[in-house]
Amino acid sequence: MTSAPEHPELELPWVDEHAIELDGTPAVVWPALLRTVEAMTAGRGAPAYARAVGCADTEAGGPRPLEVGSTVPGFHVAGLTRERLLVLRGSHRFSEYALVFRLEPLGGVRTRLIAETRAEFPGVRGRAYRALVIGTRLHVIAVRRMQRGVARRVGRAPR
Repeated sequence: MTSAPEHPELELPWVDEHAIELDGTPAVVWPALLRTVEAMTAGRGAPAYARAVGCADTEAGGPRPLEVGSTVPGFHVAGLTRERLLVLRGSHRFSEYALVFRLEPLGGVRTRLIAETRAEFPGVRGRAYRALVIGTRLHVIAVRRMQRGVARRVGRAPR
């Protein structure tokens, strides 16, 4: 994806991208994505982790459903184009990062959900953190888990 001036987080270095095709229109996938992001960061674990690594955003806050300025532990909504694009941005002691979700209509009732990660890992501690999170594939597991959560919610959505 090319960098757009309204989304400077897209200028962060590209890390990876994962896509899943879903049986639902963007109008069905979009609310499932928003609910999944909130559910994956709910509970005590996400805020505790966010505080432990020094995230700028440690608690859920702001408007619901998610809008620009809303926060979940580890992220704030930096960009949003309804049924098309959700940009989550965050930072902590070891990294500055963005998780960009794009919805691509495939025709009929199919939609591709793409999760793109961009991040910088400055310094020795940043490189060590990257090795821990990216190198061990923990990040891939978390992103795919989130995509499966969206798929489950889409499967339960009324048609």
